[in-house]
Amino acid sequence: MSDILEDSDTAAAIDVEILRAKYRQERDKRINKLGKAQYVATDGAFGHFTDDPYAQKESARDPKTDEVEVLIIGAGFSALMLAAKLREAGHRSIRITDKAGDVGGTWYWNRYPGAQCDVESYIYFPLLEETGYMPSRKYAYGPEILDHARRIAIQYGLYEHALFQTQVVELHWLDSEGKWLVKTDRGDAFRAHFVATAGGPLNKARLPGIPGIESFKGRAFHTSRWDYAYTGGDSGGNLERLIGKRVAIIGTGCTAIQCAPHVGKWAKDLFVFQRTPSSVDYRRNRPTDPEWAKTLKPGWQQRRRENFTTQLAGGHQDEDLVADGWTDIFRNLNAYLAVEHAEQQNPEESEARMEAADFLKMNQIRARVGEVVKDKATAEALKPWYRLFCKRPTFNDEYLDTFNRENVVLVDTNGRGVDRITENALVVDGKEYPVDCIIFATGFEIDTSLERRSGVKIYGRDGLLLDQYWADGHRTLHGFYSHGFPNLFHLGVGQNGWTVNFVHLATEQSIHIAEVLQHAWKHNLRVVEPTFEAEAAWVAEIRRKTMTKSKFYEECTPGFLNNEGKVEERGALQEQYGGGPIEFFDIIRRWRAGGMDGLRRE
Repeated sequence: MSDILEDSDTAAAIDVEILRAKYRQERDKRINKLGKAQYVATDGAFGHFTDDPYAQKESARDPKTDEVEVLIIGAGFSALMLAAKLREAGHRSIRITDKAGDVGGTWYWNRYPGAQCDVESYIYFPLLEETGYMPSRKYAYGPEILDHARRIAIQYGLYEHALFQTQVVELHWLDSEGKWLVKTDRGDAFRAHFVATAGGPLNKARLPGIPGIESFKGRAFHTSRWDYAYTGGDSGGNLERLIGKRVAIIGTGCTAIQCAPHVGKWAKDLFVFQRTPSSVDYRRNRPTDPEWAKTLKPGWQQRRRENFTTQLAGGHQDEDLVADGWTDIFRNLNAYLAVEHAEQQNPEESEARMEAADFLKMNQIRARVGEVVKDKATAEALKPWYRLFCKRPTFNDEYLDTFNRENVVLVDTNGRGVDRITENALVVDGKEYPVDCIIFATGFEIDTSLERRSGVKIYGRDGLLLDQYWADGHRTLHGFYSHGFPNLFHLGVGQNGWTVNFVHLATEQSIHIAEVLQHAWKHNLRVVEPTFEAEAAWVAEIRRKTMTKSKFYEECTPGFLNNEGKVEERGALQEQYGGGPIEFFDIIRRWRAGGMDGLRRE
């Protein structure tokens, strides 16, 4: 391959070595030796950042001391899908719990203006065929997504035994009974034969550990607890109470991309504080065509999901059913690779051509910034210098234009972040930016421990704490269960097949767990638990497979996808199956069909 690439879309030549050096330079200045410790937890002095602004006052109820067949901790899409699969199989004794006031998970909490799914609605919304619903747009907004979660809960009768505004705090395995004792912050102490944790990856908000963060006297909130009492308006915008206010948004990831245009429209001044720019591609949202919907055949949603996920995993599809910004790089790649000869290329050649296609795609994204943003210095600061999938790509048609407003200022921190916060200002490079309000668009604790994210202490056989068992990394069979913790299942980010369409992963996880439970009930099993040997073999396979992607993540700009640049420390996303989601889904399907080897049953 030549070291010079020709980008036909921008009529520019790309020198590969110069670009690689630029990527390394930008990565190195963003590496924080504290890693994940640079963030502070939203508890203790910062606990008010997680108060629920949406729920009605907590209603009094008597503590539960009953027994259920299945407890599902969480009420987001993962939990709802598992419960729905169990309901379809005829099981009624199912209880979901959530600290929120309703179902919805991340869509219950994230009601900030402009919130929408960044994966196509037709493959993101779960159970569309089962509920008979069709999303109104290719990329639906938050209220419609939350309504769909409620639709699932109603259709499958999940409200009947649900416990909302309830935090499970402890699980204790009772070996003599073959059940879990469940304790909550509402005084409940009930039993469950089986338990599934479904807290989701976007569960616990995080804050940057900026010196002085606790001293700010103005209004401050995290985007996952949007303060409409202060801003006015609703999820569609109309933030009229920000008129005359000076507002800071800290963060430039997926959430800030969506909410900044609304804040910029209404605030007197908006300062957007940036450590690392996001890649911002075209959104091109549009209403659902009812005539197209009429042409869909049974099974269309799963086929569409698999088509999308296969492409993002690097596989070839004759047709791109979704055809959006996510799949664009792979459409380009297939052309660039000359697909009919791809099987003749060795892994090094394939990676080199993948990198080249990535360079061309990112060059297009950077060129778009220069075309849209009028101020040249601001445009340069907004250009992302890293591989496309080093950070979650974003798609928006209003964000870049926001920086053409006279009242909007990008404060680029050159990769360091805000230096400090005072009672009424943020400080960068010695310059103060006085503000009335700080909005933290700083994401979630995706790869901290399960106990820290969920708030649940899990005690297995002989009182062993799960967090201790996982101290050196996850130890599971297929990401679902661990030796010494019988009848306990996990949905979410674990040792399985990560995909950008998290609902596809959650769908396969819910099918898998439901089938294992069906097997247990059919054979009147008291205990379901992986053997130590099967668990160890899967962990070894995870370690072996993840090595193939370690170089890519080492070269990425720091972020949650590479454990804030500390690839040598194992975070949840470093525990993903290296063969990709499609290969993983095939593994667990064959495992179920082959008799579930390695699962101890009694």
